[in-house]
Amino acid sequence: MKTNAGNFFEDFSVGQVIEHATPRTVTEGDRAVYGAIYPTRFAIPSSAEFAASVGLAPHPVEELVGFHVAFGKTVPDVSLNAVANLGYAECRFHVPVVPGDTLRTRSEVIGLKQNSNGRTGVVWVRSTATNQRGEVAIDWARWVMVHKRSAASPAPETVVPSLADVVTPEDLVVPTGLDFSSYDLVAAGEPHRLGDYEVGERIDHVDGVTLTDAEHMMATRLWQNTAKVHFNTDARPDGRRLVYGGHVISLARALSFNGLANAQLVAAINAGAHVAPAFAGDTVHAWSEVLDTATLDAPGVGALRLRLVATRGRDESMTLRGDDGSYADGVLLDLDYWALVPR
Repeated sequence: MKTNAGNFFEDFSVGQVIEHATPRTVTEGDRAVYGAIYPTRFAIPSSAEFAASVGLAPHPVEELVGFHVAFGKTVPDVSLNAVANLGYAECRFHVPVVPGDTLRTRSEVIGLKQNSNGRTGVVWVRSTATNQRGEVAIDWARWVMVHKRSAASPAPETVVPSLADVVTPEDLVVPTGLDFSSYDLVAAGEPHRLGDYEVGERIDHVDGVTLTDAEHMMATRLWQNTAKVHFNTDARPDGRRLVYGGHVISLARALSFNGLANAQLVAAINAGAHVAPAFAGDTVHAWSEVLDTATLDAPGVGALRLRLVATRGRDESMTLRGDDGSYADGVLLDLDYWALVPR
């Protein structure tokens, strides 16, 4: 056979290294389409002049553009036959991605665990995206539930990797030259600096966006993510197209501008869980909780550790979990990340 049916759970082994096709060059078109799909307004990726004023020239695209491109490379080999992408850890953004950069990705299988139903299993991989100069742009771990080819196939030895709960402030990578000492609060859109946020504070981002099949499929194709469940109504028993989890992340991040306009750069993703599936017709809202703050060595630069929660419909109470500890109804995404802010 010359066609690729994708890897099933039985095809993975711990220590296996996969070089993913195909390299992809990021363009100004990616920036434009990203802005057309997601209501993003952060000043650094929006304005070349603003980016240069804080030491970032050439003008970088949103960190999530690079992440989606790099992630999309892994899908044909890791999650083409996925039930669902389950979570992320230890994700760091090392160098800004700018138009003209070509990203390629490789992954190593770091864990396997067959599920009790015998029909699926969880695969953990660590992926690394490098640019055309061989520099690491992004690296991350993720785990995904994948179909087995046959329920009769024997279960592999269970290996569950140990992953850090959080990227420490000392391990955050600040882009070379970043300087927030002359940061333009008016141009950025809000007056709030690092010291204006308190640990435990919650911010309702107010706005919402209703998902459509056309937009989420276009976005997912933009990243060359070929997972069947996002496009093919035959891929799920209910005949519905599952919205790519990264689409929800980008929507929530864009919505967070209202209240976190100065959380300019995503430095790391500590953990992430796609709590519930999202489908066309769902209206996505978001709220954030401040988990920690840190002062960094770069001039004028601090970091906020934030929990970004996306919900189906607006939850003005901003409830993450119920009394029993399970996620509250309507929670779609629970994302723990670090953002660089002016101090």
